[in-house]
Amino acid sequence: MIPIIQIPLLQDILVLLVFSVVIVFMLQRLKLPSVIGFLVAGVIIGPYGLSLVTAVEQVEILSEIGVILLLFVIGMELSIKQLASIKKTVFVGGFLQMGITLVVAGLIYYFLGNSWNESLFIGFLFSLSSTAIVLKTLQDQHEMNTPHGRNALAILIFQDIIVVPMMLITPLIAGASGDLGGSILSLLLKTAVVIVLTVLLARYVVPELMHAVAKTNSKELFLLVTVTLCFAVAFITSEAGLSLALGAFMAGLIISESEYSYQATSVILPFRELFISFFFVSIGMLLDLNFFFQNILVICLLVIAVFVVKSLAAGIAVAVLNYPKKTVILTGLSLFQVGEFAFVLSKVGIENNLLDADTNQYFLSVSIVSMLLTPFVIIFSENMAKRVIGVSEKLGYGNTVDPNAALAELPGRELNNHLVIIGYGINGSNLAKAAADSNIPYVAIEMNAETVKRERQKGVPILYGDATQHHILEKAHLEDARVAVIAISDNHGTKVAIKNVRSQSESLYLVVRTRYVKETSELMALGADIVIPEEFETSVQIFSRVLQNFLIPEDDIEHIVEKVRADNYQLFKDDQKRASTYRAKNHPEFHITCLKINSDSNKFLGKPLQELQLRANYGINILGIMRKDDLLQTIRPEETLKQHDIVYLQGNPHDIEHFHKVIK
Repeated sequence: MIPIIQIPLLQDILVLLVFSVVIVFMLQRLKLPSVIGFLVAGVIIGPYGLSLVTAVEQVEILSEIGVILLLFVIGMELSIKQLASIKKTVFVGGFLQMGITLVVAGLIYYFLGNSWNESLFIGFLFSLSSTAIVLKTLQDQHEMNTPHGRNALAILIFQDIIVVPMMLITPLIAGASGDLGGSILSLLLKTAVVIVLTVLLARYVVPELMHAVAKTNSKELFLLVTVTLCFAVAFITSEAGLSLALGAFMAGLIISESEYSYQATSVILPFRELFISFFFVSIGMLLDLNFFFQNILVICLLVIAVFVVKSLAAGIAVAVLNYPKKTVILTGLSLFQVGEFAFVLSKVGIENNLLDADTNQYFLSVSIVSMLLTPFVIIFSENMAKRVIGVSEKLGYGNTVDPNAALAELPGRELNNHLVIIGYGINGSNLAKAAADSNIPYVAIEMNAETVKRERQKGVPILYGDATQHHILEKAHLEDARVAVIAISDNHGTKVAIKNVRSQSESLYLVVRTRYVKETSELMALGADIVIPEEFETSVQIFSRVLQNFLIPEDDIEHIVEKVRADNYQLFKDDQKRASTYRAKNHPEFHITCLKINSDSNKFLGKPLQELQLRANYGINILGIMRKDDLLQTIRPEETLKQHDIVYLQGNPHDIEHFHKVIK
């Protein structure tokens, strides 16, 4: 008889997966984040719930792998250059966020009658935010590349770095003897060595290694090498006294510098999703339901206090770095929760008698509830930010940064018939370079203070400001512009910018960049003349390369591309969309445009054109009138304007815009 080997962990994993599948499936039907389902599943099956899982420690080990893989993928989606661009936010923003939270939380706990060392440790715990939940939710919402997404990442990186010194200091503030200065110096030296090693590997070793592996065409080997690099660097940093998660992030940065980072991300993603679910379930298992319901009122008050203090702390940290008000609010709302590394730190505090059992349960309850709320807060943060901004404007508070200080530095040349670029990212900066090479006058608008400062030093005509504010568009002389391009990653901000542009100029040709095809029709309806979806253009590039590989003539490929673009973009246009303004290339002051007469004013309707004297009074000439389906090309002096006529006009931009406002 062959003995049957029992594997307790296998049964626990099965229970974990079954409950996760059922709960996440139900939440998905309600369109709620899957993170919530995993946390709820952990609460139900954990030792304080139905006690269906016994191997809790083994599940926690699996959950740590999830955090490692999450940070690994985040690192692969960045680059060392991108990380260097946010270094100020990492150190200044991170230090201010943690410092403010630590001081406020510590003082509150101290004035409640606790010792200074216990209060300092509580400050440590509550200053940390959840890297796993915040980054996962921001990724799901496609907000990692937004200003507040980058700020949240930068501050979380600082927290992951600083948690190790906190673990070293904790025994010392508890009264244990040790060489604090020597420990910190050793840690700094190890950190420097790891950073140098990361840069060297990223530039000289890993690209060659990944190339050699890719040449074998072995998917198995590629996967093994990718995973090995992740865990090897994480192990090295752990041995050096740093965190595993920080090591995994550095491993991702190393691979991001090679051309194989996208493939590496694709092979890791399924494993990341599996193990990160273990992490969220293991967090849910920590919640003691009996304690929670017995003290629910106090816990809810503490959650509100944590929400307010941490949101304000993160917001202040970002405001100091001269970010706009909206970015300040969104960053603060993203980082209000208590993080997973605080659980690791709490164990050190318990070992050193800085955290008693009851306080620890309060801490766990507040932390888990704040984590449960995080996806909801991030999802609705846009609306929350709008309301806060609306209230502050009513109270008379301006922007976080005074725009006039930056606007005053714009070269005092006349801007007319120029290009306005809203957003100076990759698309905006490339367009600016093309405009400069073609001697096209332009002005750019950007909300990143560092970018504006850097580009101004290069002589780029760029304004610091938010294009959703009318004042900024006025400073860019929008009414005198020929074309405006909106190239920002925030879909809501894009919509507001379109409305503001159209409120100042109806005749301006407006080009809008967006991420997805599904967003195109709405942006066209708001007033864009043309919307370029990145998703669509990527598909154009794909089939162009495929046709080239099949040796289709280049002229034929260009014809197909033009036809596809024309057909697809035409589908997005509304039948009522106004015609675009025509401006002669060699005579940019010569404008032809058309306007629809929607006014019912007796000032224009029903009166002969010779009586209106439009050329003398408004500086415009009527070239034709579209009435229903008939085009009147010969305009007689006795002709009259009727409601719903489409009038084709010639004149300069100022006169046309003035006339349009009058008839509007």
